[in-house]
Amino acid sequence: MCGICGKFNYLSQAPVDKQLIGDMCDVLKHRGPDETGVHINGAIGLGHCRLSIIDLAGGRQPMCNEDRSCWIVFNGEIYNFKELRQELQNMGHKFRTNSDTEVILHLYEEQGAACVNQLRGMFAFALWDARHKRLFLARDRLGQKPLVYARTKHGLLFASEIKSLLKDAEVTPEVSLPAMHHYLTYQYVPSPYTMFKGIYKLPAAHTLVCQGENITIERYWNLQFKYSKLSEQEYIEECLRLLSEATRLRLISEVPLGAFLSGGIDSSAVVAMMAQHSERPVKTFAIGFEEEDFNELEHARVVSEHFGTEHQEFVVKPDALEILPKLIWHYNEPFADPSAIPSYYVAKMARQHVTVALNGDAGDEGFAGYERYIAEKQAMLYQQIPTVLRQRLIEPIIRVLPNTGHEQALPDKIRRFISTISSPFGQRYLQLICAFNNQQKELIYSTDMKELTQKHDSLKRIQRLYDEAPAPDAISSALFVDIMSYLPDDLLVKVDIATMANSLEARSPFLDHKLVEFAATVPWQFKLKGNNTKYLLRKALGKLLPPGILHRRKAGFAVPISNWLRHELRDFTQQTLLAAPFTQRGYFNGENIKKLWEQHLSGHYDHGFRLWTLLNLELWHRTFIDNSNRQTGYL
Repeated sequence: MCGICGKFNYLSQAPVDKQLIGDMCDVLKHRGPDETGVHINGAIGLGHCRLSIIDLAGGRQPMCNEDRSCWIVFNGEIYNFKELRQELQNMGHKFRTNSDTEVILHLYEEQGAACVNQLRGMFAFALWDARHKRLFLARDRLGQKPLVYARTKHGLLFASEIKSLLKDAEVTPEVSLPAMHHYLTYQYVPSPYTMFKGIYKLPAAHTLVCQGENITIERYWNLQFKYSKLSEQEYIEECLRLLSEATRLRLISEVPLGAFLSGGIDSSAVVAMMAQHSERPVKTFAIGFEEEDFNELEHARVVSEHFGTEHQEFVVKPDALEILPKLIWHYNEPFADPSAIPSYYVAKMARQHVTVALNGDAGDEGFAGYERYIAEKQAMLYQQIPTVLRQRLIEPIIRVLPNTGHEQALPDKIRRFISTISSPFGQRYLQLICAFNNQQKELIYSTDMKELTQKHDSLKRIQRLYDEAPAPDAISSALFVDIMSYLPDDLLVKVDIATMANSLEARSPFLDHKLVEFAATVPWQFKLKGNNTKYLLRKALGKLLPPGILHRRKAGFAVPISNWLRHELRDFTQQTLLAAPFTQRGYFNGENIKKLWEQHLSGHYDHGFRLWTLLNLELWHRTFIDNSNRQTGYL
């Protein structure tokens, strides 16, 4: 796992400044503290910060092929590199190292841009083809490894993180208002936007080719939901086979490795598979909170005892004042998923013992683990009720339900569900997951902000994904939406940054594209049974996991943000959101922000996620826009 960066002055052909590439590498050292490498050749410059995992002695980068016509900087792991290496050797290719990086170089020599189709793993890389004066960038299918880029007056700049691009004086930090508009809905900035005007994410499963004066961005992989006709037992057997194989492949390492363990089904399944393939006890790491309702440690202990792991725990306390500035700097953009806090702490704890940690990410998206899929199923059933019955009986009853002001209270959940049940999918989806919907954004925006963002509708992005989903039904279309948006832009960003901030590599067996593709062949009826999520996965793991873990409801990486804002973070939040500079930026209506805050403090309304979203936005603004001196550390 590493950090990569570079510049290609394809417009001016001016020589790349070696000091610039060195500076870009310096702010990526947390991603690769072991070695730094730079290659400059006229208008191309490549930089690499290495976290040594495989071929510790021979895997230095930037790396070239035999005649030095191709150079690569690579971040990630290719799990099938040994098989590919053997095939390439059979074709006559000579290898100087035992690294997966060199495999990509030779594969590119054989297949050009199509080489990405052969790679099984997580990756973001930049490859300079000197013969054709071509820069080739690629990102893995599901978006585990990040890659951002910007056009400058001389050419193209790229890096693993935005802060690296900001070292170039040609890049001026400016706020992207469309990105801010979407962030307030999702709590993250969706691809291809970043919160910086003129800086973009290369989306998952895409390549970028820069040659001559042309830049071409293309998708090379998409997930197709085409159901096969296997029996339940056959689905179970194939699921276990692929999960076992994906886990085994992710145990390849020359450094110590372990696993994050929450006590949920997905992380427990990974630990179960690791135990099967490991000769020594698995090292596991769990995180908890002082607040009992949010503490999952006892469930992690059950799994640890069941598999005899070497277990470590850490309890997060609400001292976010200490960690927030550091997280803001590492995330490069405002990122309001509160689970970023425990994710950082569990990665920090794990790094004291291992260099690689496996996790259970993507089990929910592959096998239908979220309650919103049940809501989508219920919507399908509700819409089958005769219209006259819905309008004359059900909806009048819903209108008289008490308004508690608490979004998680049953009457409020029912009201939201019924109010959007006949609406397009995007509206239903955002009601369940958004911080601010369109109407709420209108209330908090200033007059200028309303005008500047009126052409951008966050709902349309989700609705378009749903409408274009290569899936035969509503449930699989909803799964597709999450795999193409929430997974790469929220969950995988959270894990990548939290682990890389601590120089720790994260690996995710459920993100193996062969396992993801298999899950897409399973009809939704095998994933949702009644109101039971992940039915097939639970059945498959029935003989492996403790019963109490197997039948637990999903808890998620819940964080007591609402409580913290009313107590430990109250003064800090109030001083940040109700005073300058936040109130003078021109984005928001200060009086309505104040009302939001007062309603939350009263306890009658829960605006915790909304306030947390605004707080992260303001702290990001102070760090990267107000203090845009291209600092090399956090405030």
